[in-house]
Amino acid sequence: RIRGKSTRASSWWCSASAKMALSTIVARPMTVKCGRKDLVAMPTARSAPRRLVVRVAAAVEAPAAVPASLKNRSRRYKEVVTKSPGRKAELEPQEAVRTMKECATAKFDETAEVHIRLNIDPKYTDQQLRATVSLPAGTGQTVRVAVLAQGNKEAEAKAAGAEYVGGEDLIEEIQGGLMDFDKLVATPDMMPKVAKLGRLLGPRGLMPNPKTGTVTVDVATAIKELKGGKVEYRADKTGIVHVRFGKISFSEGQLLENLKAVASSIDTNKPSGAKGVYWKTAYICSSMGPAVRLNVSALRDMKV
Repeated sequence: RIRGKSTRASSWWCSASAKMALSTIVARPMTVKCGRKDLVAMPTARSAPRRLVVRVAAAVEAPAAVPASLKNRSRRYKEVVTKSPGRKAELEPQEAVRTMKECATAKFDETAEVHIRLNIDPKYTDQQLRATVSLPAGTGQTVRVAVLAQGNKEAEAKAAGAEYVGGEDLIEEIQGGLMDFDKLVATPDMMPKVAKLGRLLGPRGLMPNPKTGTVTVDVATAIKELKGGKVEYRADKTGIVHVRFGKISFSEGQLLENLKAVASSIDTNKPSGAKGVYWKTAYICSSMGPAVRLNVSALRDMKV
């Protein structure tokens, strides 16, 4: 191991183990590491049997250190992250959406996401947030809907475009492994029978719930809303809300409309136990792109 920190030309002593490593290339220059410097050195033999002198010929600056947050990132990400102003710079919504679209360079139509940190603690019941929002421009995704109903409601659901419709027979199919749907709607009279699917549907977020509008007698309207861009969101255990609000292929105007709808819904459904400053921070990003910080006040006051 080479001792010393100076990069000026000088003679440096190496240990016996370093001598063994250098003994095979004593006839030509070599590059040795010294902290963050790469030193081009010429090893020369000395009379001392267990020591070796390394004469520094020149000092070469090492390449700039890569930030820890980018070490395991792809080359594509490292290139696009330079277009982002960083996580501390707050941008107006219009500029933030434009930057997000510029940084979305993956080979597929990425999803636009918004992540909002709220001043709430969901472990208290009066500070929990769970609601739905209808995105004016839609989600850009095809939503498959299954409906649990009986009698006339089955015909209504089929006419509204549900992919799967049934009663007890559909419940048995779901128990048997049928999960080829994104949303499950049920009429109130079917809920006692749906209860036995709780362990299967609950972890997947598919259990019908009156709060999200998936337990209703008006199944046709529920199906229309779900296919038209209605999304459910909730605050996680750290008080952060994660919502997908469109696709990168959407125009800036469509993304801003959806973003404003999400912000308005979060304000409307503010928990009764939330105190002080409700919004802390808000970021938007594409599926494979860097985060862009939003000016919270500008977002909440934005007119579209």
